[in-house]
Amino acid sequence: MADVVNADARGLGAWHIPRSRGAVTGLLLMLLGIWGALIPFVGPYFDFAFTQDDAWTWTSARFWLEVLPGIAAFVGGLLLLASTNRGTAALGAWLAIAAGAWFIIGPTLAGPWHLGSIGAPLGGSVRQAVEWISFFYGLGAVILFLGSTAWGRLSVRGVRDVAAARRRRERTTLRSRGAREETLAPPVSEPQVYPSDRPSAPASGEGTPAGVDSAGSALPAGGHTALGRRRRRDHS
Repeated sequence: MADVVNADARGLGAWHIPRSRGAVTGLLLMLLGIWGALIPFVGPYFDFAFTQDDAWTWTSARFWLEVLPGIAAFVGGLLLLASTNRGTAALGAWLAIAAGAWFIIGPTLAGPWHLGSIGAPLGGSVRQAVEWISFFYGLGAVILFLGSTAWGRLSVRGVRDVAAARRRRERTTLRSRGAREETLAPPVSEPQVYPSDRPSAPASGEGTPAGVDSAGSALPAGGHTALGRRRRRDHS
């Protein structure tokens, strides 16, 4: 059976999306980005850090491996949260994907790429595992999952997108039609004449005006004189 394509829905909802589409995902990505960028600076207060355990100490490793991907995740979440354009929101999703991937592979590439040393996690084996997961691997996996989910939802044009775009187009059409009608001059109405406003016919027994016969037609010049002469001859 051939697919039936609704020509009226073609192109609707291709770029405009409701803001609620990426609201929850964007908010979570922003929170995770703040965590990833700030935890190396505030973690030493709770003995939850790597061997460079000085609070608010700036190093190249902290910038490249934690601050930079944290900022990328935050910006990606902000775009997903605030944008109603599919392209802008997709850019935010890809920023989140890149940030999550960098949190995962960044510690491995820090040595070969000379990005600096992040040191060793503090505490015992369980605590060290929690620190690795909280600072890099687990954090990056969650950000990567959320960004990929957001991209998957943005890559599909759903029925709700088409319905919202159709309603938006109808509102725009009605608004433009109303503005066009307001600019047009109002039509000039013809004055209505009622029967009481029309001149009444002369009553019976009343004389007709000069130059007008009893039927209301105009008489030719000299008509009254000739008529009077004819009447006098008839009486004589």
